[in-house]
Amino acid sequence: MLFVFSTCSKDEVDDEKPEIDLTVSGAFPQNCDTLYFGETFTFKVLFTDNVELGSFSIDIHNNFDHHSHSTEVTECNLDDVKDPVNAYVSIDDYDIPEGVNTYEMLLGITIPNSDSEGEFDEGDYHFFISLTDKEGWSIQKGLSIKVLRR
Repeated sequence: MLFVFSTCSKDEVDDEKPEIDLTVSGAFPQNCDTLYFGETFTFKVLFTDNVELGSFSIDIHNNFDHHSHSTEVTECNLDDVKDPVNAYVSIDDYDIPEGVNTYEMLLGITIPNSDSEGEFDEGDYHFFISLTDKEGWSIQKGLSIKVLRR
């Protein structure tokens, strides 16, 4: 017996990382921007992928020790190194609608003033964006920001 196998078309292989584009008009936040406790801001960014986007996460955490994520080349003016007392931290995951390879994200985010421990510490923070495509490739952008009170 002779079996003949043939392939009519080969599925596209996704071997590329997605992209986080912070150069679109109105993108926010940018490196060295200031956000304010108790206020809502609009996170705006363009996500793209060669095949299909999957999900993204936003991680906001203190940078009181001046650590780096090595994703931005711009140096910001940092406060003196300090130990956190009640530093704000937020890690949130979001799905991107299925079947899209370009997605402009507009998301309202509010940074609260305090928690049950009291007011959050002002100062240097990171706004860390992680984007994953449907295949599992990921890319990150770490932005240095300040979070202050008005």
